[in-house]
Amino acid sequence: MDTDYTYYSDLVEELQIPKDGILSRILLKNEHVNVTVFGFDAGQELTEHTAATPAIVQIVRGEATLTIGTDKKEVGPGAWLYMPARMPHGVSAKTPVIMLLVLVKSQKVA
Repeated sequence: MDTDYTYYSDLVEELQIPKDGILSRILLKNEHVNVTVFGFDAGQELTEHTAATPAIVQIVRGEATLTIGTDKKEVGPGAWLYMPARMPHGVSAKTPVIMLLVLVKSQKVA
């Protein structure tokens, strides 16, 4: 049996959103990706910042405002975003939110 994989049956069950706070939990981190699930209570936010690598964001639960560069997107469950490295972005939770973040590490060709 191949056991070289990571499996979660329900991302919503992976963390309890703290009252008036933000919680993150690394689901997978290796030489290819860093996958983190975030829980935001309503009203919590990550102010504008950048990532050194390309990033993928998926909203699993809740409603939020994503700021991507100068654009603002009102998002809910199922929203999906790809951003190149160093793209300014931020997240503001309107309701309790669970968000999946995937940081893609560059691959060196041999």
